[in-house]
Parts: sequence; structure tokens; C-alpha cells
Amino acid sequence: MSRFHATSHGMLAALLALLSMLGPFSIDTIFPGFPDIAREFGAGKVEMQQTVSVYLVAYALMGLFHGPLSDAYGRRPVIVAGLGIYALSAAAAALTTSMTALLVCRALQGMSAGAGQIVGRAIVRDRYHGAEAQRLMAQVTLLFGIAPAIAPVVGAALLGVAGWRGIFWAMAAFALLLGAACALSLPETHARDARQPFAPAPLLATCRRILGDRQFWPLAVSGTVNFSALFTYIVSAPAFVLELLHLTRAGFPWLFVPAIGGMMAGAWLSGRLAGKASAATTVGLGYAVMLAASAANVALHLWRPQPALPWSVIPIGVHAVGITLSFPTLVLLLLDRFPAQRGAASSMQTFVSLIFNAVLAGAISPLLSDSAPKLALGAAAFTATGFASWRWYRAMCRREAAREAAVAD
Repeated sequence: MSRFHATSHGMLAALLALLSMLGPFSIDTIFPGFPDIAREFGAGKVEMQQTVSVYLVAYALMGLFHGPLSDAYGRRPVIVAGLGIYALSAAAAALTTSMTALLVCRALQGMSAGAGQIVGRAIVRDRYHGAEAQRLMAQVTLLFGIAPAIAPVVGAALLGVAGWRGIFWAMAAFALLLGAACALSLPETHARDARQPFAPAPLLATCRRILGDRQFWPLAVSGTVNFSALFTYIVSAPAFVLELLHLTRAGFPWLFVPAIGGMMAGAWLSGRLAGKASAATTVGLGYAVMLAASAANVALHLWRPQPALPWSVIPIGVHAVGITLSFPTLVLLLLDRFPAQRGAASSMQTFVSLIFNAVLAGAISPLLSDSAPKLALGAAAFTATGFASWRWYRAMCRREAAREAAVAD
């Protein structure tokens, strides 16, 4: 029996979920250590925010190559190599003696952390189709949702035991263990005879084809800004939790548990709807939830600008349900546009998303994070943009169907 067939559905879902967890885990695990890092290196609030921005920019830029590399050399080698580089960069971060060196290590972490998430999506579509693919993508999203919830809690626990450097040592150990598991158990789903050369000319041609596809953009924008509405709160967590809610470091779960609980609930619903509801119905339901939560969040904080528990976090959790209810379907719709270049398509979608979220973390979040009404309005604006992009995509589909019907007649 081949390794492909020997790996069970449950094992594959667990491995892909752990690979997807690495990226968000690396973002917010260090949040509880921000004050100690800032104090040791004499860094200000903006400099500390760059530990997120440089990570995301590097993640996005290297993300352009993870997918094409896996299209050329196979899925498993790219993932295992990425985990090895990530482990080394995390260990180096634990040994840094300056803020500049820490930012370099964060960039290296970002360059390598995306391999699992980006290539993992291609693995799902390599192996499964239709409702089965949506169910697996939903399961991965469901398990992936645990990462941001436990990350700040784990970070706070490690901070008390080993200081902020212990957080990075834990990241290195996690990556090494995951790399070993993938080397032993992850199936290779991209056959050798289906591989495409990794060379400048074919790579540029593939990028042009993907970026020139008119339906790529509304799907990529929708998936990006939907998560950006929640990511606004995630990257603003130190300010939202410590300054606006006036909680201690132990208060991070007040934000992350409702948000990630909502993400997990939405992913579970997406899996339950697979094969029972159309893509349009599933995504439309997700937007109904997101728009309702956004309206409630804005109304609450315009009426009462000072955030309070639990009311200020309930809309965030509800909003997260809509995000992950729609996300697996949006990703599959995008990947199905490019059946021969799924890795590259996943890379391009991730690049668009992360470049925008890097700007959000480095430039937009500092402008919004000093006020709960600003955060609510910013998140609502992202949701409205996502809904408009989805409607744009649906209009394109209707026009394309009308043209095909006219030709058939």
C-alpha cells in the first residue's frame, strides 16, 4: 500500500491543521512578551508592531514561491524544508541581542512558516473533490482555529517559566516535531508526471495567467478582507486587551477565545453544509452573519465608546462564525479556476492576503487601536468590501453563464 493510501483522512486533516496553525501561532504567541521585549531592547510601540509586519511581509513574498516550488518538486519536500528553516530561525530569535536581529529572525520565520499552509491547501484539492474537499478544508479550518486561541495563553505561560526567549524555543521545538511527523506520514499528492518546471519563464507565465483571470480578484479580495475584519482585532490585541479593556496579560483569552470559538463554529457549519447547500448559499449565509455582527459591533461602540466585557467581544465571536463559514468555499472556488497550477494559485491568494494584512498590522492598526469605535468601524468597512467583492464575482458568473447559453443557442 502506498504512503498516499496509508495516510488516513483523520491523520491528513490533523497534519494539515497543524501546518496551518504554525502561521497564526507565530504571530500572537509573542504578544504577552511585548512589554518585556520592548523593555530589554528599548523599543517603542511602533517598533514592536513591526515584529508582526516584517513577519507578514516575508510570509507574503516567499509565499509566491512555496506553491510553484511544490508544483515542481512535490508537496512534501517543500513543507519539510520550510519547517526546518523555521525551526532554525526561531532558535536564532531566542538567542538575539538586539531588536534589529530579532526583526531579521522574524522575517526568516515568515519566509518559512507559509509552506505548510499554502502547500497544504493544494494537497486538499489534489486528493479530494467537491463536497469532500469542502469537508476536509472545513476540518482543517476548525482545527486551525485552536491556534490563535491557545497561542497567547501558551505565550503567557512560557513567559512565566522561561521569559520571552522561551517562547521562541518552544516555536523551534514545535516545528522540529511537526517536520518529523510530516517526513514520516504526510502523503505526496502531486505525481511526478504532473509536475511543472520551476523556471522564470513558466513561473511568470503562470503568475500572469492567475493575476489576469478576472474572477481571481473578487475571490481573493473577499477571502482577504473577511479575515482582515478579525485580524484588525488580533494585531491590535495588546492595545485592545491591555489598554482599552484594562486587563492584565492573563486577559488575552477574553478576546481570543470568543473569536476562535466563532471560527471553529463557522468551520463546523461549513463542513455540515458541504454537499447540502450550494457555494452561493454557503457564502451568502456567511456574509449575512458577518454583516449582522458588524452592524451590532458598530452600534454598540458608537453608543458606548468605552469597551466592556462581555459585550465588546460577543460581536467579534459572532463575526468569526461568518468568516470561516464562507472561507473554505471561497478558497476552493479560487483553486478550481486553476486545476493545473493549484500550488501557484494558493500562493497568489496568500500573497494578496498577507501583503494587505501586513499593511494592516504596520500602518492601519496603530491608527485604529486607540479606540473601540474606530476598531469596530474599520472591521465593518472590511466586511462591506468583502461583500461587494463577492457580489462582483457573482455578477461575473451570471454574465459568463448568459454568454455560454447564448452560444449554445
